[in-house]
Amino acid sequence: MAGSNFTIDDLKRILLEGAGAAEDVDLDGDILDKDFEQLGYESLALLETGSRIEREYGITLDDSVLTDAVTPRVLVEAVNQHLTTQAA
Repeated sequence: MAGSNFTIDDLKRILLEGAGAAEDVDLDGDILDKDFEQLGYESLALLETGSRIEREYGITLDDSVLTDAVTPRVLVEAVNQHLTTQAA
């Protein structure tokens, strides 16, 4: 999938596949700027999410990408930056 665009819908799908969702969290709502912790995802879930993104999109994310990405918006932007860099 190199060269593809990574969207919030892609992230939601990967989060659900890897870690599921807390009962009180609506991933269909506006979650772009909510902290992952508010959404019920802790560091282990984000590591799994990062691994799934790497495999599916054929990229390598630095550990700092996952620790610095406190919201879905930041993670989506970071993944897209890696995809753009890889395609260049």
